[in-house]
Amino acid sequence: MKINLPRHTVRMYVPAHFAAEGQAVEDLLANHGAADLITATADGLVATLLPFVYDPDARTLRGHLARNNDQWQRPALGEALVIVRGPDAYISPAWYASKAEHGRVVPTWNYVTAHVYGQLVVHDDPVWVERLVRELTERHEAGRPRPWSVDDAPPGFIAGQLRAIVGIELAITRIESKFKLSQNRPGADIEGVITGLSESGDESTAAAMRRQVPPPR
Repeated sequence: MKINLPRHTVRMYVPAHFAAEGQAVEDLLANHGAADLITATADGLVATLLPFVYDPDARTLRGHLARNNDQWQRPALGEALVIVRGPDAYISPAWYASKAEHGRVVPTWNYVTAHVYGQLVVHDDPVWVERLVRELTERHEAGRPRPWSVDDAPPGFIAGQLRAIVGIELAITRIESKFKLSQNRPGADIEGVITGLSESGDESTAAAMRRQVPPPR
């Protein structure tokens, strides 16, 4: 039996001090790595990890699935969900200045994420899929000393590879984002976390904190 799920039945828990919007969210969508595509189907939930290309003008995320992955053939009930992630890290309470003051501190996890909802459209079209593959390739090969191009492979081989995948496009209806980066901590604790992350080699999360949290008073 097919069940039509109402829209907006799912929400991410986002305390006000961790809410993000505007350019920070746009940058995350434009520069993330792979993300999870999750669909509710008549047979239950289905999920696949995929790289996506974000189109801010069309408000879409574009990717592709293996043809043998039947997620594209299972109609999504209601909105599909793509979970996009930025940097994340374990936060040791030893990094807080307040540990020495009163000791009432515990570990936590800092992270950046966006839940992107929308209507899923399938593109079983080799021209559309080839254009997407070229976009993905150019994006992830950019800046490499010897970037690989789709044209480096034999045309017949590429044509066969394209027949083995199917394009998908999420037409975005809403975005819920959460940048949990110690914004609820005192300034000295924030500085301690940034220092601790940098010293432990996690410069990506430290950099995200520098961009997001206000300077200490």
